[in-house]
Amino acid sequence: MFNFFSLDIIYYPVSAIMWVWYKAFAFLLGPSNFFAWALSVMFLVFTLRAILYKPFVRQIRTTRQMQELQPQIKALQKKYGKDRQRMALEMQKLQKEHGFNPILGCLPMLAQVPVFLGLYHVLMSFNRTQTGIGRLGLSVEENRSLGNYFFSATDVGHFLDANLFGAPLGATMIQKHGLEAFTEFHRPAVVAVGVPIMILAGVATYFNSRASVARQSPEAAANPQTAMMNKLALYVFPLGVVVGGPFLPLAILLYWFSNNIWTFGQQHYVFGKIEKEEEAKKQEALERRAANAPAPGAKPSRKKGPRLEGESVDGTDGVEITEATGSEHGAGSPNGMSGASTSNGSSTHSSDAATRNGTASRTPKPGARPKKRKR
Repeated sequence: MFNFFSLDIIYYPVSAIMWVWYKAFAFLLGPSNFFAWALSVMFLVFTLRAILYKPFVRQIRTTRQMQELQPQIKALQKKYGKDRQRMALEMQKLQKEHGFNPILGCLPMLAQVPVFLGLYHVLMSFNRTQTGIGRLGLSVEENRSLGNYFFSATDVGHFLDANLFGAPLGATMIQKHGLEAFTEFHRPAVVAVGVPIMILAGVATYFNSRASVARQSPEAAANPQTAMMNKLALYVFPLGVVVGGPFLPLAILLYWFSNNIWTFGQQHYVFGKIEKEEEAKKQEALERRAANAPAPGAKPSRKKGPRLEGESVDGTDGVEITEATGSEHGAGSPNGMSGASTSNGSSTHSSDAATRNGTASRTPKPGARPKKRKR
């Protein structure tokens, strides 16, 4: 019976997805085929990782955003290093301004933990005769007469019968209890099948971590905490898979190998997609800047507007009329005015003649409108 207050909320979904894939591959390969069960475990991983695709992309974006904020974070640490409370407030302010949420970056990794525990429990529940699993002292016949979450009692029997050269999928290399539940169990075969999978899982973990570290910015890699995590990811985690491999069922080793293979490929695809998006944004910004820039050799255009009186066509202010009084050369002028300039600024008489006759030319003050000559 399903219980929301227990880990059944994890076990049943994991069992359901694995059951669907098992039925599909059993139809093609047979219900007791080793590869039918192995592929059901691998495609369980692929299905769950496909469901977590969007959170994974969000994790990558969050990680890259955190790397971009490293200079500002270092500045805050330098400024408020001794005041932890103020430091925390400034960090929250910085994260809020940039829409940065560190919890979203950890979500895909945290989501894989219950999946791993759920798969481990479901696989171990196929063989309840093992010490510490299910009802202690359960006989082989009683074990085969019980179902396992979505799997029927018949399916449980097929799982225990499936083996590769005497290596059951649910067995470990150092297992000592519950061996009678399997139809066949040969320890050398389990070791021969398990060691290559274990090594491949460790190698896949290393290259997966290496790809992640290679994409880090220099600022992020220089951070002491990041450098420590990089060493753990590159050396400790892969070594942990190899060291812990003999204690895990073959199906769990397959799970670990499949998970890292999927992560490596998905990481390469997502990083490539994000880099293309960023390159397209940069290209768009350059094109926008080029479109707004003036053509090479062209002068910046002036804003067009009504031309003020006294302003020449080329934009310079000129005086249209210059008056001089008392000139003896004012023939043809009723009031004796002479020395009037034409509209193009040329004078009809020289300035020395006006001085000689005791007249002075009057020019308007800057900004004043010139006086028109009376006719």
